[in-house]
Amino acid sequence: MRHEFPKNWIVSPDPFQNAFLKSLDPADFAAIRGHLKAVELREGASLIELGRTVVWAHLPLTAVVSLVVELEAGERIEVALVGPDSILGTFGVLGEPVALVHAVVLVPGAALLIEAARLRALAQQSAAFRDNLMRHSQALFVQAQQSVGCNASHTVEARLARWLLRVRDLSGRDRFKLTQELMAEMIGVRRNSVSFVAHALQQANIIRFSRGHIEIINVAELNRATCECYRAVKLQYKRLGLSTGEEPGA
Repeated sequence: MRHEFPKNWIVSPDPFQNAFLKSLDPADFAAIRGHLKAVELREGASLIELGRTVVWAHLPLTAVVSLVVELEAGERIEVALVGPDSILGTFGVLGEPVALVHAVVLVPGAALLIEAARLRALAQQSAAFRDNLMRHSQALFVQAQQSVGCNASHTVEARLARWLLRVRDLSGRDRFKLTQELMAEMIGVRRNSVSFVAHALQQANIIRFSRGHIEIINVAELNRATCECYRAVKLQYKRLGLSTGEEPGA
């Protein structure tokens, strides 16, 4: 698919690092390209808050964003991840412009920003654009329902392996800044449970962690440690015709 750029438009950073933008029809991309703004997303930054109006949609280029639900006691549990494979804010474009989850930057990096209202207007005009948004919205739902089933039924080791592989796919790297506290929070377990499993994975030379950093050193073995949920999400993404993210050195 070929996209044309005006001569005075600087393609920096490359918008087609984002799979959603890359998949758009040239006419649909042309309708929004001049409204895309490059931003750097900082680790831990809150992009969307539950119950607030969704004003901006984010299209990660190298950043990864965690969608979490927050419980009354203060715990947070992740339901989905959005990275260069997709768009954050579809629920504010296709339906009521009110956030249904909290969105926090997990892996810092570059992204493109656009007003949700502009996407909403284009979705009303273009059936192809609306269908594309729908498929990405369905993909988030797939992630969310699989996460619920996984967290309810599978071991801490399988859940942690699934989550690390997903972060790896989206970030395009094998080493990230992730504390054990954060990992425990994201998969809904106690920190000591993650500490025990992470230590076992390190002893098996599958991962390496130190001072808030974690590195995947044996992808094949980490794949063996995970459950069917990791592959199930990939299969559903492929069924929807969507990218599942980069897989460095797989």
